[in-house]
Formats: sequence, C-alpha cells, structure tokens
Amino acid sequence: MMDINWALVAPLLVIQVVLLIVALVDLIRIESTNGPKWVWALVIIFFNILGPIVYFIFGRKS
Repeated sequence: MMDINWALVAPLLVIQVVLLIVALVDLIRIESTNGPKWVWALVIIFFNILGPIVYFIFGRKS
C-alpha cells in the first residue's frame, strides 16, 4: 500500500481550498464578469487550483 506524504499534500489542499473560497466570494460580489457567472463558477469549482487562477486573470472585468 502507498503511503501518502501529508507534509507535501496538505499545503496544496489548503491553497486549493483558499483559492476556491476567495474566487467564489469574489464572483458573488462582483457586478459583471467576462462571460456568464455560472460558467465561471463551474470553472472555479471543477478545475481545482487552475480554475480560480484563470478566473482572476481572465474572468474579472477591469
């Protein structure tokens, strides 16, 4: 059986959860986005660490 090194995995999980929460809160609070909000919500939720990063780079209107 494989042993999981939690010292390496735990920080990634924390970063993923924090990015997810911050991106979803921002998505809820922002007036408009580049594209439908429901699409950005799916991107944020289903694309793990990259989804929130893509949202912050391309999804927010300036």
